[in-house]
Amino acid sequence: MSDRKPTILITGATGQIGGSTLRSLLKENSVIVVAAVRSAEKAKIFEEQGISTVILDFDITATLLPALEGIDRVFLATGYTVDMLRQSKVFLDNAKGAGVKHVVHLGACGGDDATIAHWVWHQLIERYIEWSGFSFTHLRPEAFMQNLLSYDGTKAVKNGVIQQYTGDAPFSWVDGEDVATVAAQALLNPEKHSGKTYRLGYDAKSYDEIAAIMTEVVGKPFRYESLDPKIFLENMREAGAEMAYMTCVYDNFRRIAERDIPGVDDTFDNFPEIAGKEPVRWKEFVEKHKDSFLY
Repeated sequence: MSDRKPTILITGATGQIGGSTLRSLLKENSVIVVAAVRSAEKAKIFEEQGISTVILDFDITATLLPALEGIDRVFLATGYTVDMLRQSKVFLDNAKGAGVKHVVHLGACGGDDATIAHWVWHQLIERYIEWSGFSFTHLRPEAFMQNLLSYDGTKAVKNGVIQQYTGDAPFSWVDGEDVATVAAQALLNPEKHSGKTYRLGYDAKSYDEIAAIMTEVVGKPFRYESLDPKIFLENMREAGAEMAYMTCVYDNFRRIAERDIPGVDDTFDNFPEIAGKEPVRWKEFVEKHKDSFLY
C-alpha cells in the first residue's frame, strides 16, 4: 500500500473562499496543498510563504493539464461570468484525463428546482461532474455575510447606511469562513463526504434585521435603505461589468424583494456534524468584524 500523501489543488486560491480553504488545509500534515494562480507574479506571493503553486488559467487550455499533473483532489471555484460553464467543462475534462479522483465544487444557492440563472449554471456543472465519474462534494452556499464588508471591491456599508435591493424580505446567509471549513473537510475526507450536496445557510435575516443587530453590537446607528433593483443593473452596466451574469444577480434581487423564490430563507443543520462546531450567525459575525463597520 502506498503511503504517498494525496495532493490537493486549490483553484481560486487568491479569492476569499479558496484562500481560506487553502489556509485551513496548510495546517494539516496528511495532505500536500498546491495553489493554482494565473501568473508568476501571483505565484510569488505564495512561494514566499513556502506554498507550492502551479500556473493555471481557465481561459488558456494549454495550462490545465500541466497544472493538474499529480493532483488527486480539486477545489473548483470559477469566475462570476457565464464563461463558468465552458471553463468548468474544459477544466473537468482535463482533470479526468490527469487522473483526479475527487472534486469539491463551489456552487450557488438553491434547491434542485432552482430557476435563478446563475444558480442553474452551477447545477449544470454539478451534473457534469457527476456524469464524468468523479467522486464529488457539491457546496451550495447561501448569501455570503462578507458581502456586508464589501461587494465587488466596494465598501457595502457607508456611514451606517446599508443600500441594497431586496426589499424587506429575509433570506439565508452563511459566513464564507464556514464555507471554507466545509470545503476543507470534504477535501481531507472524501470518503466521508463523497456524493453529498451541502446547502450552507445558517441564519435567515432581512437587511432591516441585520441593521438592528449592527446597531446593537457596534453601538452606533445603522439603517437599511431599500433601492430598486434596476439601479443595481444600471450601475453594473455603467461600470462595464459582464452583463450576462449581472442580469442574473438583478433577477435574484428582484425576485427576493417580490418574495418569488420559494425556500430562499431556508436554513440548515448540517454544519455541526461536518465541522464539529456551530456555524457563525449574524450577531457573532458583526462582533467578529466590528471594526470594519465603525464610522
